[in-house]
Amino acid sequence: MKMKETSTALRPYEKCLKNGPESLSDEELLAVIIRCGTKEEDSVSLSRRILSTGNPENGILNIMELSVEELVQIKGIGKVKAIQVKCIGELSRRIAKTQRAIRNTFQTAKDVADYYMESMRHLKREKLMALMLDSACNYVKDFEISVGTVNTSIASPREIFIEALRVGAVHIILVHNHPSGNPMPSREDLAMTSTICKAGEIIGISIIDHIIIGDNTFISFRERGIMN
Repeated sequence: MKMKETSTALRPYEKCLKNGPESLSDEELLAVIIRCGTKEEDSVSLSRRILSTGNPENGILNIMELSVEELVQIKGIGKVKAIQVKCIGELSRRIAKTQRAIRNTFQTAKDVADYYMESMRHLKREKLMALMLDSACNYVKDFEISVGTVNTSIASPREIFIEALRVGAVHIILVHNHPSGNPMPSREDLAMTSTICKAGEIIGISIIDHIIIGDNTFISFRERGIMN
């Protein structure tokens, strides 16, 4: 750490020791992760610039939105720091998902949406997941079916039901995201859901809902009356 920045860059550490990590600002938390700044600015100032890059309204969410390639375009951010930033974003996603998984039982569409929201709302491409449940709607496993383009995901009913039979699932909830942030289903979403539901009826595994994740919002096919 450079002498020039020592007086300011260590403040987050001292503040954390004295008052706990919850006392740190977003910039200070990120400064602890990236550790050092540049000759021109300390780590807190550099962190502030990271959080203001992209959409300034997003704030700390920018560490989710920005790619490694975009981060290294910021003066003072090399590949190592960019990877550190992306890893802390991924770690926060996994913590949020694990906390919600403790409940294990998914009784409502909101339970499912809450479980997947932070891990899917920031994705740049559509991802289609199958949430496998037992007869009491307890979590068995989730399974990534496909990752599509910006506005399309391609699902294979065969892959879904092979995995469901392998793990002994009784019910399946389909979950996918819309990178646009608008969760309204497209014609392709409706057609895909219908195809998978019909296949499930033949096999004896029910598709009990399809949930589309938007930007901090979601739509449930069952709640909307799209599925019986």
